Amino acid sequence: MPRLIGYARVSTRLESSDRQEAELRAAGVAAEDLYLDRPESGGNAFLPALEAALQALEAGDTFVVPALDRQARSTGELLTLAAELRAEGIALRVLDLDGRDVDTSSPTGAMLFNVMAALAKTKAELKRERVLDALSKRRASEFDLDERPRRTPDSMTGAGGHELPEVAGGTHPPALHGLTMPIRRL
Repeated sequence: MPRLIGYARVSTRLESSDRQEAELRAAGVAAEDLYLDRPESGGNAFLPALEAALQALEAGDTFVVPALDRQARSTGELLTLAAELRAEGIALRVLDLDGRDVDTSSPTGAMLFNVMAALAKTKAELKRERVLDALSKRRASEFDLDERPRRTPDSMTGAGGHELPEVAGGTHPPALHGLTMPIRRL
């Protein structure tokens, strides 16, 4: 008999899994078929509960996750996993895909999932492209990132137009700028 296998993940030790677990239980996932990953150490790429949930799945089952970001860490990883599940005859159900419950066992659900995943990937790529473009333009301009004119080592001077000395065998002059500013009395 087909089962609903649920998977939830919390990213930090302070984050509660209660909401995700309640959503999965409300969707019909039995307590014994609910898998939860909690962080053991920062940045740990191994997710033992995800591996156990994937191992428990059989053809005809449905893998249920509260949201896409709980299932995979990147869009590429997500699309690969969805394709692998589909190839094994396992449906994927996302309880909150941009406010919708999407089940990939139906043609419409599969199409909507692929479109939303492609849009998310495109959005991330466009954002990355804009950030890299903005950084390259800033580096090429004569202004720092905070809109102040960029200062070169030749133009580094302290209060009153005095040159900032190089101290301690290579201390960067801007680090000394605050030390040479005159103290104002209040």
